[in-house]
Amino acid sequence: MLELLSMQSITKEFPGVRALSGVNLAVREGDIHGVVGENGAGKSTLMNILSGIYPYGSYEGRFFFSGEECRFHSIADSERKGIVIIHQELALVPYLSIAENMFLGNEQSSRGVIRWDDTYRKAEEHLRTVGLMENTHTLIKDIGVGKQQLVEIAKALTKNVKLLILDEPTSSLNERDAHKLLDMLLDFKRTRGITSIIISHKLNEIAYVSDRITVLRDGMTIETLEKDKDDITENRIIHGMVGRDMSQRYPSRKPCVRNDVALRASHWNVYHPLFTEKKLVDDVSINVRRGEVVGMYGLIGAGRTELAMSIFGRAYGAHITGELMKDGKPVELTSIPKAIKTGFAYITEDRKQDGLILPFSILRNLTLASMQSVSSHGVIDADLERTGAADTKERLNVKAPNIEQQAGNLSGGNQQKVLLGKWVFAKPDILMLDEPTRGVDVGAKYEIYKIINELAEQGKAILLISSELPEILGMCDRVYVMHEGRLIAEYQTSEATQERIMSDILATEREKSAAETA
Repeated sequence: MLELLSMQSITKEFPGVRALSGVNLAVREGDIHGVVGENGAGKSTLMNILSGIYPYGSYEGRFFFSGEECRFHSIADSERKGIVIIHQELALVPYLSIAENMFLGNEQSSRGVIRWDDTYRKAEEHLRTVGLMENTHTLIKDIGVGKQQLVEIAKALTKNVKLLILDEPTSSLNERDAHKLLDMLLDFKRTRGITSIIISHKLNEIAYVSDRITVLRDGMTIETLEKDKDDITENRIIHGMVGRDMSQRYPSRKPCVRNDVALRASHWNVYHPLFTEKKLVDDVSINVRRGEVVGMYGLIGAGRTELAMSIFGRAYGAHITGELMKDGKPVELTSIPKAIKTGFAYITEDRKQDGLILPFSILRNLTLASMQSVSSHGVIDADLERTGAADTKERLNVKAPNIEQQAGNLSGGNQQKVLLGKWVFAKPDILMLDEPTRGVDVGAKYEIYKIINELAEQGKAILLISSELPEILGMCDRVYVMHEGRLIAEYQTSEATQERIMSDILATEREKSAAETA
């Protein structure tokens, strides 16, 4: 099989940090090639060099594509060669339509005039290819992250893509939708001859879809494993990533669930903020006890995020109704500051867009949600702030030289720890964690799981929203299952299985389909 890409002795340094040290990567034409490693291993840095984001001259080493040496100075240079990258943090313009985003920079025009009929027609064709049935006039901000991911893939297909690079493509998808996406990549390989590089922390998906897997650790190439030749089980891949075996994926937690209910939402309803006739959360009632970790699972569009955000000071939604109680007493959380003051915290699924201020330091990000705890009469106590932030950084094992490091310069896993640390610093009673390990490697996940367990043991009430069923079953005491805005099942995790939960969802879909055709 021909070699499409050869990266040789790639070295990249940032101030005070060597991100890559002599990395080699060879990708065969027509393969799906997995790249794995812990956060900070250099995966994204390597792909940014390949795609021209880090231009020629800013790194050492060289690489060849289709037999030609590449010296890209911009992402436009790589795209002209047929190399298209889809980042974990999606590069879409919220207030443009799906079609406008798909052809941004690649406009369908004649003599400087955009042919809008062609734009929307072609956009619809490519959307259908990736299985997305949205109206192409819909604004990007009005669809969820999972659907935005599919828009990015459809956008790549509008270009003459030869090598498709996907950075954590399933991080915002549940298992069923993630499996569909992976099957789509296999179909692209089979029917279109598209070569792909996939970066993912979901090792079962990497093992399922990849022909070969390259393991990076501490900025160096450790090994490349080949399907049907080498052992590519999850445990084998983890050993290459972290240099040791991990006997447990989820840390044990002492039984600490109390009888007192910290959070109770009853008959909760939420409508879409723009299309106010569209109900997103339909008569949902949930409760979380102190010391309890309660999981919330569902497919895309289930309403999990909308439920949590609407509870958190009505951060999302319109016409919100229902009763909310904290420690048995009714509360009215009419704003985010009031929710924080009342002891609520919401850790967003989108750490870069909504969770952190990336140009700010670790120090500023950690204390931002609880300035009152480090100030007196409106004046910040700098020493108290620094001490508190440094303690939180150490407690959460954030890997950075100091608390003055910019959050934007951290790896994804360490950014996630800072985001979690921001709310730990605020000392809430109730934490709603929305995809807290999204885009995080197995080692960093384990550390985040330990933090969640510690918070539960302190008597915090925790609602854990996750698209990963093994994570839900491995971390939670109880599980709620939502589907299309409604609560359809509740289990003790001792009774729950992946098959049982998915069967509930499929049965609900069949019932709805039967009712619509009746």
